[in-house]
Amino acid sequence: MLGTYFYHEILRKTVISFGTLFNDIHIRHKDQSGKSISNMKVALAYGPMQKFLARIEQQADLNRATAITLPRMSFEMTNIAYDATRKASITQTFKASDGTNLRKVFMPVPYNIGFELNILVKLNDDGLQIIEQILPFFQPSFNLTVDLVSVIGEKRDISVVLDNISFQDDYEGDFATRRALIYTLSFTAKTYLFGPVADTPEGLIKKVQLDYHTNMDRENARRELRYVATPKATKDYDADNTAQLTFNINSSQIRINVNDSSNFSIGDRIVIDSEIMKVEEKPDATTLAVKRGFNSTIKADHLENTKVNKLTTADDNLIDVDDDFGFNETSSIFTDSLQFNPATRTDSWWILILVTLKNL
Repeated sequence: MLGTYFYHEILRKTVISFGTLFNDIHIRHKDQSGKSISNMKVALAYGPMQKFLARIEQQADLNRATAITLPRMSFEMTNIAYDATRKASITQTFKASDGTNLRKVFMPVPYNIGFELNILVKLNDDGLQIIEQILPFFQPSFNLTVDLVSVIGEKRDISVVLDNISFQDDYEGDFATRRALIYTLSFTAKTYLFGPVADTPEGLIKKVQLDYHTNMDRENARRELRYVATPKATKDYDADNTAQLTFNINSSQIRINVNDSSNFSIGDRIVIDSEIMKVEEKPDATTLAVKRGFNSTIKADHLENTKVNKLTTADDNLIDVDDDFGFNETSSIFTDSLQFNPATRTDSWWILILVTLKNL
């Protein structure tokens, strides 16, 4: 398991999403008459508070870096901790689709990420303006929707909880010392970390095969009867739009008129709205004789121009984890004395030869 490279950028996306919350905050200054004389967007940067305090104390001359201006905000990630209260079973999985294939994904691991937002201001009123634009949205949490794993379209709401607010005044020294009022807001982002996602649907059980033997000797038994079951779709997934109705039909009609019946074969399953039918005859190029309410669906009326979709193996492959589905079942009788080889997934003589040599 360890050594398999993957990088979903979940931590990076969480940091960016957190910073985005505070990147459009403004302060306004007014004159004595109440008229607005300035409107300033508060700068936001990622970094520790101590870095910005050091910059504040610098003097603007030709030999040293220019001191930064206030107000300013900075934020940083302070810690990462496992959250046992949101733990799911480590073996629990769910299935996700990349648009073509279903993929098996293990449940994500819950982690809490600590953040600090530092607000540095020169005037206390500036700080109060900024604080008042933030606090009403946290009661005490605010939800962010983040695309955690884009390859499977896994989007989740991340709860950002406001844990604490502190205030300090770093004004010390003479009149030449620059004053900095600092508000520190502590947050916890409740995110999820995903492990590797397979590039193929390997690991998903899509086929069950069972061989029956009349001989109780397992080593020398040969296949005689094989039962195979695979998922069977009970709704259309790929919107193939094979044909469309040319007339309205009621719930009792067994002959339906379509614009073209050439793409259907006897035995095909078709779906109109949510009713599944089975094609039993093709009287002509625009007519299908069908069995209504197939696969335990409800017979219903359908309107002219409604799409007629054919249910195929392409639909079977797109069945989602929470969908209802049936089973394609086949039984085969064999007299060739071959055995199924799990390694190659084929019927082979080699198993028979190895067993024979072993018994010599």
